[in-house]
Amino acid sequence: MNSKTQAQKNAPRDELTQQCNDDFGDQWLAFRDNDGYYASREMMADVCGPDFNLDDIHGKRVLDVGSGTGRIVNMLASFSPAKIYAVEPSDAFAVMAENTKHHGAMIERLKISGDAVPHDLNLDYAFSIGVVHHIPNPKPVMDAIFTAMKQSGTAVIWLYGREGNGLYLCLYKSLSFFTKKMPDRALNGLAGFLNILLDGYIWLCRYIPLPMRKYALNVLAKLDRPVRKLVIFDQLNPAYAKYYTAAEARALLEDSGFTNVRLYHRHGYSWTVFGEKP
Repeated sequence: MNSKTQAQKNAPRDELTQQCNDDFGDQWLAFRDNDGYYASREMMADVCGPDFNLDDIHGKRVLDVGSGTGRIVNMLASFSPAKIYAVEPSDAFAVMAENTKHHGAMIERLKISGDAVPHDLNLDYAFSIGVVHHIPNPKPVMDAIFTAMKQSGTAVIWLYGREGNGLYLCLYKSLSFFTKKMPDRALNGLAGFLNILLDGYIWLCRYIPLPMRKYALNVLAKLDRPVRKLVIFDQLNPAYAKYYTAAEARALLEDSGFTNVRLYHRHGYSWTVFGEKP
């Protein structure tokens, strides 16, 4: 199942993009289910923050770039948009199709990369949650999203953040140097061990103001243990991940033409970025 190679360290950007697609395709073929808080409306609202009302997508045309197993698609569908275009280029496409089939004609599934989003979708909203930071050259994707949107349409992009993650990034860089090259079975075992340590960290956060305390208590503590293991695997698996500064997150949308760009610093560790098509 594992498709990682020693060559990924020095791979060109297009090869890294393909490697990430392969990594996530393998991952989502293994981790197919979405349950509990991880797949809830509450989780989606937490990602978007207090100043974005998800009820506004009711009856609208919506895009989801990087749909994986369909978790975000199902979250968005619970707010009753008129149409969701679900974009997934990897082998996980079949899993997403199965997991979202109960929504019927509301969902149109596209097995294409983000930079190939059709230009004529006339979108009201475009979401990409936890995907763009795994794309080495995201501008063609953001340009395609911009072009597919109607005037005054809104893009919502969730990204790993650099600010607030100093200690975590030190640990991540040390571990991911090895885990990017690990077979999935070995990484799965390591994720299980780290999940035990994470239980203790979450418990300590209840009493001590440790780094990323808000994230630990407001997100991780609400996930069941198998999902927390998946989150660890998800962090350490992909060939490429970028942690965006606030300035980089803003520029990501502005460079593709979005205006009125605003940032929400979710629990002090990640960025949800909003932009409008003028």
